[in-house]
Amino acid sequence: MMANLKVENLNVYYGMIHALKDVSLEVKTGQIVSLIGANGAGKTTLLKALSKIIDFKSGLVAFDGRDVSKLSPEKLVLSGITHVPEGRRVFAGMSVEENLLLGAYQVKDKALVKRQMAELYQRFPILEKRAQQDAATLSGGEQQMLAISRALMSQAKLLLLDEPSMGLAPLLVKEIFRIISEIKASGTTILLVEQNAKQALSIADYAYVLETGKIVMEASGAELLNDPKINAVYLGG
Repeated sequence: MMANLKVENLNVYYGMIHALKDVSLEVKTGQIVSLIGANGAGKTTLLKALSKIIDFKSGLVAFDGRDVSKLSPEKLVLSGITHVPEGRRVFAGMSVEENLLLGAYQVKDKALVKRQMAELYQRFPILEKRAQQDAATLSGGEQQMLAISRALMSQAKLLLLDEPSMGLAPLLVKEIFRIISEIKASGTTILLVEQNAKQALSIADYAYVLETGKIVMEASGAELLNDPKINAVYLGG
């Protein structure tokens, strides 16, 4: 399953503010690529631009060798790119199961949807236990599991994960990162935006550092984890 993402010279503006400046990066099939940076560096803006929640002024986004820069958000989902937004955004007033089915609304093969749901329930038994419960009543960690599962229901080849550990207790943070590694092992490619730089780099095959809308460093996750400058600025070293 190919899921190669290539971004070249992406520029995003909010009015007069130049939020992303010639951002170029690559996420190779089967990798976890982490994007780290301070608050306001443009990490969430990049994911929103890639999933076309916001428009970019110039640049190229290619997925599996095909230019997807002009595709609508729903066409991007059909091509295999799915965004798990910051703050989880589960649908309140709807059950866990209804949230999952919404993730699969573009999948025509009902047997496949059923199979995928069974697999996710196996991976996250707590979601099966809470299947008929209002999604808004789940704990933060359970909501994050649901948000990721809902994205996987769309047959995602590439997950854009925005701050999955935000607001979670340390034990749950560990669990969420274990889940992310497991999802990668099962064949899904991941672009991860994360405030917890240490955890993000420790599971990343490759990583980029974003500062005020520009990529200022890139290397393997392990290299950045051991870089004295990164350590001092982002890892509390």
